[in-house]
Amino acid sequence: MNVADSQRVASALEQLGYHAAEKARQADVIVLNTCVVRQSAEDKAYGYLSSLKPLKTNNPNLTINLMGCLVGVKGYEHLQKQFPYVDVFSPPSDPGPLIAHLTQDESRDLEQQETEARFALMDGDLVLPDEEKGNLVAAFVPVVLGCSHACTYCIIPYRRGIERSRPVGQIVAEVRSLVAQGVKEITLLGQIVDRYGKDIPDGPNLAQLLHIIHDVEGLERIRFLTSHPNWMTDELLDAVAELPKVMPHIEVPVQAGHDQVLENMKRAYTADDYRKLVNQIRGRIPGVSIATDIIVGFPGETAEQYQATYDLLAELKMDVAHLARYSTRPGTVADRRMEDDVTDEEKWRRFRELEALQESIAAEINAAYLGETVPVLFEEKVRGRWKGRTETNKLVFVESDQDLHGQLIPVQITWTGPWSMQARLPATPGDAVPLDMVSIAP
Repeated sequence: MNVADSQRVASALEQLGYHAAEKARQADVIVLNTCVVRQSAEDKAYGYLSSLKPLKTNNPNLTINLMGCLVGVKGYEHLQKQFPYVDVFSPPSDPGPLIAHLTQDESRDLEQQETEARFALMDGDLVLPDEEKGNLVAAFVPVVLGCSHACTYCIIPYRRGIERSRPVGQIVAEVRSLVAQGVKEITLLGQIVDRYGKDIPDGPNLAQLLHIIHDVEGLERIRFLTSHPNWMTDELLDAVAELPKVMPHIEVPVQAGHDQVLENMKRAYTADDYRKLVNQIRGRIPGVSIATDIIVGFPGETAEQYQATYDLLAELKMDVAHLARYSTRPGTVADRRMEDDVTDEEKWRRFRELEALQESIAAEINAAYLGETVPVLFEEKVRGRWKGRTETNKLVFVESDQDLHGQLIPVQITWTGPWSMQARLPATPGDAVPLDMVSIAP
């Protein structure tokens, strides 16, 4: 989400005549876009913000813009007092205040300027920053802003505001503009993306949105994240299974494998509900890959409860597991009502144990791809090797002197590991396998 927000800000600044600076000390405008999902991210933002003060002292004309979840949507007076050298404070997904500051017109009040700037930047007509035009292969498109679910551990609803679905017309216009600039794959974003449209009376849902975007000419691939188990409908799974451009990859967090912990997290499902959902997804979408999120060391989590999480992961064998150690977020329900009683040492132990388990699971799953021919969309060259992804979102590297940028090519997997794979191109153009005949490993 922050990548998409930063991209939009950069585009807006370039339309005002600015261009990217290589280093902060060379800049006339510095935008610090922040994340506070974890305490470490918030601490890092404060540290970097403090490091900008000398630049402002040496260059009073420098504009510093603090943006994102650190600012939040409910006021930032405390930040203004703590960082008086910051010129502009922008809530998440809202570059309007910065653009209004840089284009001040004394004939209009600030609120009017910010409103006009905000709507100008969210109307779907997105021009990529200069360095990404013709180079960006995969892009993010926010479709749901904010969140209204309020899991007890999560600060996002308090910082990004209530759930707001973007109009279909804006989303489709943005997708078309991205494709016209060379983008081949888009990922639809939302804190709970499968709740898209729930806040719009008689509005389309995510499945219907996928059908609409599927018709955009020139678009090769569509993904979406992150889903919530309670809103993963049969209609949505049917859309993934039936639409060729929608990739067979589902991100659906479980967070914990014990019912009491899930209840304390306010997740509103049980471990067995999640187990049934995973089986349903695999039954409806052959060859699907599934990613999950897990938090260890949630307040009150006993050794037995943690073991249930370990056992669930071992049983379900997910392709990816994003692991996190619980950290208190001031202002959340968990912070106000629960004691963070699992020691840091124990959190690390559980984290590393799950990490080792997931590494072995991923290695086993990926090993099934060895020798298979799969289509890979190549995004960029990294350290002399081309990097791309399979339909199931597996990372693949290929050594080649050819220009593979933006190409969708069937390759043969020659090596697999838990986190990535290596492959080779067809020996000659005649060896290429038609994409509709490519074999996909389970």
